Amino acid sequence: MFRDECEFEVIAGRGGDGLVSFRREKSVPKGGPDGGDGGKGGDVVLVASPHVNSLLAVGRKPRYAAGNGQPGGPRNRHGANGKDVVVDVPIGTQVFDRDRGHLLRDLDQEGQRLVVARGGRGGRGNASFKSAVRQTPRRAEPGSEGERRDVRLELKLFAEVGLVGLPNAGKSTLLSRVSRATPKVADYPFTTLAPQVAIAPVGDFDTLVLADLPGLIEGAAEGAGLGHRFLKHVERCRVLVHLIDVSEGALQPPSEARDVIEDELRRYSSELFGRPRILAASKCEDAAADRRADALEAESGRKVLRISSVQGRGLKELLEAARRAVRGSG
Repeated sequence: MFRDECEFEVIAGRGGDGLVSFRREKSVPKGGPDGGDGGKGGDVVLVASPHVNSLLAVGRKPRYAAGNGQPGGPRNRHGANGKDVVVDVPIGTQVFDRDRGHLLRDLDQEGQRLVVARGGRGGRGNASFKSAVRQTPRRAEPGSEGERRDVRLELKLFAEVGLVGLPNAGKSTLLSRVSRATPKVADYPFTTLAPQVAIAPVGDFDTLVLADLPGLIEGAAEGAGLGHRFLKHVERCRVLVHLIDVSEGALQPPSEARDVIEDELRRYSSELFGRPRILAASKCEDAAADRRADALEAESGRKVLRISSVQGRGLKELLEAARRAVRGSG
């Protein structure tokens, strides 16, 4: 299953208490204070990992708590630090303070770390309070409490190429033909209920990371249909491939289908609307479909690639065009 949002509580460890102790040895009649400092409380840390692609496992726990620091010991022994809790999250995870609503950090690079709850400081033992005028201090500090907060995580997938289009435009079939992904494919709308990411080989030495995003409908930018939840994933894509069904059984005429998606992208984000896009006429499997693709190209004033994932038509050309757009060549 795929999950791109979750909330949980994070609790850092409490710092260990400092110790009041005096050195007592047979050969040292005036040993003085030797109480050690308490250990630092453990942190709760989020790490962007390439080995995680969903927030499903992360969101199953309602609370992440780090270990407490241990108290200081005699003979100036420092208490052990509390154990950190390290949580792996997918690359592209945005971390928000749930109560205040502000973004803490966007973990958009592999290995990035964010301490979401910092452990409490260990208290000082009485040895730390010794001075020329206070040679036998009988005070020590308690450890401080660790931070505690509620966080909300949102995942925006990273992909070089995003496949967009109306429901049943052929995105899942295309992904299954150009990669090893196995998305659900059926002849009815909304078969894709969650984004699918896959790697497609291009030529002999290159690859592209593709994302099949759930079908958008009119009004998606305002929250209609399934696609509105996943428009945010499109923001990460460097190039968009807009698939338009030109078969006889298409949900809408090709020009109307194009306008619906274009309008939703524009309304959602002007920056997203300005992203490079490739128009592709999908299910182009007979002469009538070719004529509809020709008409779409004439109406849009842009080149329209003809593809058929079932027949394998035009897939290499589409991937090569996407590669040139992503790499900034051609």
